[in-house]
Amino acid sequence: MKTLFPDYRPAWLTDERRELMEHAFEFSQKELVPHQERWADEQKVDRELWNKAGDAGLLCADIPAEYGGIGGTFSHEAAVQHAITLSGDTAFGYSVGSTIVPHYFLNFGTEEQKKRYLPRLASGEFVGAIAMTEPSAGSDLQSIRTTAKREGDEYVINGSKTFITNGTHSDVIIVVCKTDPEAKAKGISLIIVETKDLAGFERGRVLHKIGMHGQDTRELFFDDVRVPVDNLLGAQEGQGFFQLMGQLGRERLIIASTAVAAAEFSVLEAVDYTRERQAFGRPIGDFQNTRYELADCKSQVFAGRAMVDVAQGLADAGTLDPTTASMAKLWTTDMQCSVVDRCLQLFGGYGYMMEYPIARAYAAARVQKIYGGTNEIMKELVSRSL
Repeated sequence: MKTLFPDYRPAWLTDERRELMEHAFEFSQKELVPHQERWADEQKVDRELWNKAGDAGLLCADIPAEYGGIGGTFSHEAAVQHAITLSGDTAFGYSVGSTIVPHYFLNFGTEEQKKRYLPRLASGEFVGAIAMTEPSAGSDLQSIRTTAKREGDEYVINGSKTFITNGTHSDVIIVVCKTDPEAKAKGISLIIVETKDLAGFERGRVLHKIGMHGQDTRELFFDDVRVPVDNLLGAQEGQGFFQLMGQLGRERLIIASTAVAAAEFSVLEAVDYTRERQAFGRPIGDFQNTRYELADCKSQVFAGRAMVDVAQGLADAGTLDPTTASMAKLWTTDMQCSVVDRCLQLFGGYGYMMEYPIARAYAAARVQKIYGGTNEIMKELVSRSL
C-alpha cells in the first residue's frame, strides 16, 4: 500500500492494525476501484458488496466478537476506512454502515436488539442507515417533525427524511423521531425500522449530489409506518437526543480520518501524474512551483495525520471529548478541500474530467465540511471551551 509517510508509525498502528489496513486496501483495489464509474452512473454500489465486506471481516471491526465483530477499537475501524479512502473510493457508505450505526445498538440497545442486529450488520446481511436530517431540520435536531406516536403495542411513524446515506440498500434504519412533540430535546427518541415489506415506508428519489455519485443518498418517507414498541432503541423514551450527542464525537472523528486519507490520496495521485506529464520538454514535476506545492500539501496532510492520531488514541482509551473531535473534524476537512484543490490544479484540464480520480476526490471533498455538523457549528462548539 503506497503512502506518503512510509517511516511514520503512530502508536495506534500496531502490527495487527497495519495488517488489517493492508487487507482492507487489497479488498478495495479488487472490489471498489474497478467499479467507481459504473457505480456513479447507477448511483449506488452493488448490494453484494456489503456481503463481500462482511465475509472479508471488514465490517464492525470494533464491535465485540460475541456480537459478530472482531473485538477491536475505534482505530481498527479507522484503519479500514483509511485504506478504503486511500484506494480512491468515493461510493461505499462504509462509515455509516459499519462505524456509526452499529454503535447505536451496542451503546444504547437492549440485549435483544444487540443480538438481533449487530451480527447481521457485521456479516453484511443487513445494511444500516440512520435517518436524522429532514427538509427543514439539519444541524438543529430539536426541530425535527417526524413523529412516532404510540398506539397500543406499536409506534406509528409519520414524516420524511432526506440526505440519507445507504438509503437504497438499507435493511435497518435508526429513525430520529419525536415521541413527545412538546418536550423539545427530551421528546426525541430513536426508533428501529426494518424496511423489508414494510407498509407505509417508501424510498424517495436518489439525490443528485455534487460528488460521491456512487453513494446511494436518498429521501425516505414514512406514512403511518407501524413498528413494535420493542423497536424503541433502548428501554426508555426521550433519550434520543442524548444518544445522538453521545455518538457525534465518533462520527466527527471518522470524518476527520477520511479527510486525511483523501488528502493523502490526492497528493499521491498528483505526484504520479507530475512525474509523467511533460511540458516544455521535461516532467512538470521538475518545476519549482510543482515541487513546492506538493511539499506544502504533504506537510498539511502530515499535520492532519498527527491531529487525527492523537484523537484516535483518546477514542481508543474512551476519553475522546467533544472539543477534540470537533477540532479534528474542522481542521482536517478544511485541509482536505484545500489540498485536493491544489493537487487538481497540477493536472490542468484533465483534473476537471470525472474519469480522473482526482476529479472525483475534488467533488467528494466539499460535503466533508457540511455533514456530521457543519464546520461553522464546529467553531461554535470549540469556542465554548475557551
